[in-house]
Amino acid sequence: MTPAASLARIQLNTRSRDVQRDLRDATQMHKTLMRLVPDNLGATPRYDVGLLFRVEETDRDLTLLVQATAPLNASGLPADYGRTQIKDLTPMFRALRKGLAVRYRTVVNPVKRERLPLDLKGRRGKLIALTGPDADQWWARRAAEAGLHLTTLHPTPLDSAHPTRPRGDENAPSMRHNLIRYDGTATVTDPEALAAAVLTGIGRAKSYGAGLLSLAPATTS
Repeated sequence: MTPAASLARIQLNTRSRDVQRDLRDATQMHKTLMRLVPDNLGATPRYDVGLLFRVEETDRDLTLLVQATAPLNASGLPADYGRTQIKDLTPMFRALRKGLAVRYRTVVNPVKRERLPLDLKGRRGKLIALTGPDADQWWARRAAEAGLHLTTLHPTPLDSAHPTRPRGDENAPSMRHNLIRYDGTATVTDPEALAAAVLTGIGRAKSYGAGLLSLAPATTS
């Protein structure tokens, strides 16, 4: 059975106060984008609809990509938020096959769990952000698990995502989610695993702009 998902491409109106607020605050961005999907989804709405997003910047504009397994409705966004186009991803899923050469792009939050000494057995170490070759190896492993054999890998460190501090606790430490964009080419090794990875996203910090994996056929010269 072919997976079902939709992708919204929003050309952001950077003069909008709502857009300016969301670009400063990843928590508010997530809240705004949840207005694209149906209400009354239960206790874990982002997970239930597989909502993933990524901000892309060019010399001319800012674009927001939003993916979900539920129908997307742009009327839920603020009136001046931007121009939205929505497309069905079914043709992309149907095209996946073993050996297919693809181009990919993803923004991820590479981390590892701190290893604690034996006398602290049973406790969980803190998450440590990975950078440089360690982050590249993290992405290569995750890509292989997701049914992709990477042939090229180009990392671009991005600004960290900053969620809002808890209401009423201005002294709470500000959380930071380290983000890296990876672009490159790959060969599909497991179409089913790859479809699942596209639907569920890669790694952590999915509520803060990480995890969305985009694919396109690789061009041949």
